[in-house]
Amino acid sequence: MAHEFAPGLFVRGFAPPLRLADYKLVAFDMDSTLINIECVDEIAAAAGRKAEVAAITEAAMRGEIADYKESLRRRLALLRGVPEAALHEVYANHLQLNPGVEHFVRACQAAGLKTLLVSGGFTFFSERVRGRLGLDFARANMLEVEDGALTGRLIDRPWGDIVDGAEKKRVVLEVCELMGIAPAQAIAVGDGANDLPMMGAVGLSIAYHPKPAVLQQAMLSITSGGMDRALEVFGA
Repeated sequence: MAHEFAPGLFVRGFAPPLRLADYKLVAFDMDSTLINIECVDEIAAAAGRKAEVAAITEAAMRGEIADYKESLRRRLALLRGVPEAALHEVYANHLQLNPGVEHFVRACQAAGLKTLLVSGGFTFFSERVRGRLGLDFARANMLEVEDGALTGRLIDRPWGDIVDGAEKKRVVLEVCELMGIAPAQAIAVGDGANDLPMMGAVGLSIAYHPKPAVLQQAMLSITSGGMDRALEVFGA
């Protein structure tokens, strides 16, 4: 059972304070976690299909669509023909880092943690966010573009085609192994149902303005304020 540690800050299964330096890796979801938008929804706006796509996104994030890969394929199909220029427009005019993100990421980096972005979104955005925050690793889906327009498909990668919940967990555990650390020394931060597998595999799960299913399971949930509020449960 979670209890309210401070207004809008709920803890479950541990007693603060924790020590940030006891952790070695922090993994972040991107859309609605590090950034303020769901990129696929904003791209869909360029095709006049935002409401249709956003409804599928919301259902997937709430866990009402169990198969994330299928939900993403359905949304991608609706983006076919959207000009590549729409991606630049979304990044320039709609994408912002969420409140407190830079402060929290800098605190993690200062404490010596490696940083990982693992997203069911798209590399066009994840690589830009990775660069902006100076993150160490990133994995996301790559949109296929032909003749200056989206095809509605993804490009196959050596590891597969779609980053879903299972792939997020696999990547986090793989990075832990490469770093020579235990999963208990990792933190995972997310908001949607597809983040639950990685959040359940690490030592500390942080939910940022989470969907109900995530709020019920996360060890630390931020329901008001910025991501830097997570620092309130860490001592010196």
